[in-house]
Amino acid sequence: MLKQNLQIKLSQKLSPQQIQLMKMIQLSTLELEQKIESEIAENPALESGKEPLNSEISGTELEETEKITTDEIDIDQYLSDDEIPTYKLYANNFINNDEDHTIPFSGGLTFHQYLSQQIVNLILSDNEIQIAEFIIGSIDESGYLRRSNEELVDDLAFTQNLFVDTLLVEKIIKSVQSLDPVGVGARSLQECLKLQLEKKDINRPEVNHALIIIKNYFNEFSHKHYKKLQDRLGIDQEKLRIALDLISKLNPKPGGALTSNNQNTQIVPDFILTIEEGNLYVKLNRRNEPQLKVSNTYKDMLSGYSKSESKSNKDAIQFIKQKLDSAQWFIDAIRQRYQTLTLTINAILDHQREYFLSGDEKKLKPMILKDIADKVNMDISTISRVANSKYIDTPYGTKLLKTFFSEGLKNKEGEDVSSIEIKKILEQFILDENKKKPLTDQILSAMMKKKGYIVARRTIAKYREQLEIPVARLRKEL
Repeated sequence: MLKQNLQIKLSQKLSPQQIQLMKMIQLSTLELEQKIESEIAENPALESGKEPLNSEISGTELEETEKITTDEIDIDQYLSDDEIPTYKLYANNFINNDEDHTIPFSGGLTFHQYLSQQIVNLILSDNEIQIAEFIIGSIDESGYLRRSNEELVDDLAFTQNLFVDTLLVEKIIKSVQSLDPVGVGARSLQECLKLQLEKKDINRPEVNHALIIIKNYFNEFSHKHYKKLQDRLGIDQEKLRIALDLISKLNPKPGGALTSNNQNTQIVPDFILTIEEGNLYVKLNRRNEPQLKVSNTYKDMLSGYSKSESKSNKDAIQFIKQKLDSAQWFIDAIRQRYQTLTLTINAILDHQREYFLSGDEKKLKPMILKDIADKVNMDISTISRVANSKYIDTPYGTKLLKTFFSEGLKNKEGEDVSSIEIKKILEQFILDENKKKPLTDQILSAMMKKKGYIVARRTIAKYREQLEIPVARLRKEL
């Protein structure tokens, strides 16, 4: 049976422009430069460059003189330059002082290329060289070989059409482990340390003791059971300390030094903060970003097609209109992005004014995303996009915005204090502790309470883990 119903439904949909804006907000300065270059290459209706301002432009709208009869498309908004001030046709995103046309980059050999170049020094057949190259390709960025011999045998058969046994694979792994840096190709931390110690003079007592510890008593070493190590080796505390000091100087990640040297670690700040006479001034970093404008050529092209009422021009008109729309949307999105970033950074500066004036992290106030979202009247997700990917250049270094957000705790006076301040005090307590008797989380909680901060033991443990500080037992030293 047919029925008619009236239903009221509230739904929210994002327009393509809103989606584009959200993506633009999340981009860093370097990523925005790449996005603009890509957009200019893809959309011929979007151009870079400066246009002279026309001082005789009238603010009043002129009468519409041309209409397109094909598909009832109104093109006056694309053709009437006189009714749109020229500055609205491009994004004036920088001043001359901000121009920086150099983009630093890093070059050189990668970690795996460095290892591959050393294969020629090994005495191997052609097939063995191919296996060695495959094994090197299986080594991770830390310098470890995380795959078993059986897995390597299967992979060689399926991907390289090489049928070998585990004994040959193990032999070539030993050859790879002889390459520089020492310890590369190890299957575990224990093997990595062992390989490095075996390269040293075994006749030295401390090297011999260290090698015995790693080979036979690695479990006691990792748990810092120093008394058991003394009993197992039959040495006094001083000799054990020298051996442990030697082990501590070994490299647990032999590939780390080479990979970090070949990575571009430069951070391009999105905001630049300056302090003048007690006042904070912040500006957006618009270094290599070009001015953008809608192409006059495409507007003239659309004007030419508009004079013809032929339906054969419909596809061309639709294409040109789409490109002009896309160009204008992109320019508007960049303009809106800067408005959003400006509002957000000013709200953060206002909230953390005491910190930015002094640089003292103990003066950071508790601040969550909702605090800034309420100030600028925006959604929390928008603030999160800004905070998670943007850096600010301050007189105290380049900082990630999200590091200024923290939870709040109460002190004895009932005042709100930032969790960042608690972490700094906790870090200082651990730095000053007696390493022979490290402070437990319970003791640290009691010390915080004496200092006026009521922090539970579980909270101390959470903050300690966030600071990547091990438990008291693993901080113990001789």
